[in-house]
Amino acid sequence: MPEAFPVRPLYLVDASLYVFRAWHSMPDEFQDADGWPTNAVHGFARFLLELLEKERPAHIAIAFDEALDSCFRNRLYPAYKANRDPAPEALRRQFTHCKALCAALGLSVLSHGEYEADDLIGSALHAARPDGFRGVIVSADKDLSQLLGEHDEQWDFARGQRWGMAGVKARHGVEARQIADYLALTGDAVDNIPGVSGIGAKSAAVLLAHFGDLDTLLARVDEVAFLRLRGAATMAVRLREQREHALLWRQLTTIALDAPLGGVEAGHARGHADADMLAGLSDALRFGPMTRRRLRAAAGLDDPAY
Repeated sequence: MPEAFPVRPLYLVDASLYVFRAWHSMPDEFQDADGWPTNAVHGFARFLLELLEKERPAHIAIAFDEALDSCFRNRLYPAYKANRDPAPEALRRQFTHCKALCAALGLSVLSHGEYEADDLIGSALHAARPDGFRGVIVSADKDLSQLLGEHDEQWDFARGQRWGMAGVKARHGVEARQIADYLALTGDAVDNIPGVSGIGAKSAAVLLAHFGDLDTLLARVDEVAFLRLRGAATMAVRLREQREHALLWRQLTTIALDAPLGGVEAGHARGHADADMLAGLSDALRFGPMTRRRLRAAAGLDDPAY
């Protein structure tokens, strides 16, 4: 008997993407009571309210990046993400406010000092699947496409685009299950992962289409030189020379499914909002009347008097 379709969606939000987007796009006219900028948290609040109002999710987790230089990947490869400037204090403060806002709304907040948001999303989805959940990953990050199973989908909220496992190849040229291997071959400049020298996006897609995965490619590397692929002989040499590096790059590009989630319930059901905490944050962050009303409505609280 075929397995029943998992009807319960679990929304998994890559919060950092939307906080950074707001930090770069929102005007710096917003300030808290102490004069610190709050443009990122105002923009994040708008995004979060739109998501909650549009979808009314019963199960949702918001994942934040705390492992800025303490991630397990930095132990494997110290240069991992070393090309990124540290977040300024004004932005770090706003990340704290964003996490507090989610908690005040009764949303499950995921963060860890050694695992990135991608790992927390992957682990939450992996833990929830046996209970009949399907994932709705709210992020444009292609790395997260490796998590998509038959019933899952990814949602680029800003562009209004959604795709499932079957749609990954049209977007990236490889299957969802091949994303980590693909990034190991091509590298990922955003994360400072070099990849295998001389192998670009098209070549990596052809190699994975032919061999299926990185392990098979490396095991049958002698066949690469005979492929009808420009520069195939050179690629075969590079793959032999850089075999160990390629395997390391894949360790870095593979999303962990066993990150500790702090004992949070697997389904990440929405909890009760904290009215006092929400009011305090609204005051400290100087939210306007309309935002306050929307926050209270999204939290299931009665409208306050203004």
